Amino acid sequence: MTNNPPLKNESLPDAHGYFGDFGGRFVPDTLMAPLLELEKAYDELYGRPEFWREYESLLKHFIGRETPLQHAARLSAHLGGAKIYLKREDLAHTGAHKINNAIGQILLARHMGKTRIIAETGAGQHGVATATAAAAFGMRCVVYMGAEDMARQAPNVYRMRLLGAEVVAVNNGSRTLKDAVSEAMRDWVGNIADTHYLLGSALGPHPYPRMVRDFQAIIGREARAQVMEAEGRLPDSIVACVGGGSNAIGIFSGFVDDENIKLIGVEAGGRQIAPGEHAARFAGGSPGIFQGMKTFILQDENGQAEPTHSVSAGLDYTGVGPEHAYLHALRRAEYTHVNDDEAVAAFHLLSRMEGIIPALESSHAVAHACKIAKGLGEKHLMIVNLSGRGDKDIGIIQKYEEEKA
Repeated sequence: MTNNPPLKNESLPDAHGYFGDFGGRFVPDTLMAPLLELEKAYDELYGRPEFWREYESLLKHFIGRETPLQHAARLSAHLGGAKIYLKREDLAHTGAHKINNAIGQILLARHMGKTRIIAETGAGQHGVATATAAAAFGMRCVVYMGAEDMARQAPNVYRMRLLGAEVVAVNNGSRTLKDAVSEAMRDWVGNIADTHYLLGSALGPHPYPRMVRDFQAIIGREARAQVMEAEGRLPDSIVACVGGGSNAIGIFSGFVDDENIKLIGVEAGGRQIAPGEHAARFAGGSPGIFQGMKTFILQDENGQAEPTHSVSAGLDYTGVGPEHAYLHALRRAEYTHVNDDEAVAAFHLLSRMEGIIPALESSHAVAHACKIAKGLGEKHLMIVNLSGRGDKDIGIIQKYEEEKA
C-alpha cells in the first residue's frame, strides 16, 4: 500500500464532475449546498497522506485486505482456452467489495462532523457494509431498501438490523434500488446538518462517482500487482459485472491506461432485451438525466424511466455510473449482457468447480467469462472480478428453480 491518492489520472472527472459528456450534478437547489460541502471536504482530504494511511490501515486490519487473486484452475480446464483468475472480493469483510467504499466515506463523514449516516441498497451488501462501518465508528445509520428487494434479500435485512441500522422499506415505484436512492436523497434534503448520504455505487451527482471510484480503486491496484507476481505480465482481459458499476470501475481503474487490455462490463440481460424485462442500459438504453447525473438510462420515448428486471437485486437498476458511459463512448470498454438463466447456471458451475458460491451479481461476470474463454486460446490471461459471495442469494436461487421446474 502506498499512502498516496489512488489514481494516476486525476483529470477525470473535470471540475464540473463530467467524464466527457457524462456525469455532472443535476439536483434541486436544496442539494447543491451539501454536495458542494462534500466536494470541498473530499478535495481537502484527497491530498493528505495521513488520510490514506488511516484508510489503508482499516483496509488491512478491519476489512482483511488484500483479497486474493486465485487461479481458477478447475474452471479454466473445464472450459478450455483462457487461463482465468478470480479477484476474490467475496473474501472481504461483510462478503463484498462494498465495504471498501463504506469505510472511506465514513472517514470523510467523521471529518465533516456528521453523526448520522443514510444509505440506499439493492442486494443489501452496501446496506450491510454501511451498517458495519457506522457501527464501528459509533454513528447512527438508516438504510433505505425497496420492499421488493427486502423480500428477496431477507438475510441481509436481518444482518443490517443486527448491526444497529434502521432499515426502511420503500414502497414507491418498482420498490427496488432506484426508488431507494430517491428516498435516501429526500431524507438528506431534510437532515443536512448532521447527516451524510453514503451512496453505494459510482453514480449519482458529482462528487460521488469520483469518490466511489477512488475508494474502490484498491481492487485494481491489488489485482495489477498480484497478476504481475503470479504471471510476470499483465492480463489480456478484465471481466466484471455492472449494476451501478462500482466493482467494475474499481478493477478497471487499475488497467484503464493499458490500451491493449480489454475491459468487459457485464450487465443484467434479465428475461429478454425488451422494456421492463432487463437492466442492460447499453443494450436497451440511451443518454439521459437520472438521479443527479447524465448517463445511459432505460427510458421510454417521453424520457420516463422504464421498469427493470434482473434475478440479481444488485444489478436491477435503471442507470449506470457516468464513467462507464464515458468508457463506452470512447470504446475503451466493451459492455455486454447475460440473461437470468445464464447467470444462474454460472452460479452453479463456479460453486461446483471451485468451491466458491458467488453472488448473483458476480455470476453474470462468470457467465460471460465462460462464454468467451474457449475462443481466446490458452495464452490468454483473464481476471474476473468476483464482487461478492452468494450466501444472500440462496433463497432466490431456490425460488427461481422451483418456478422453473
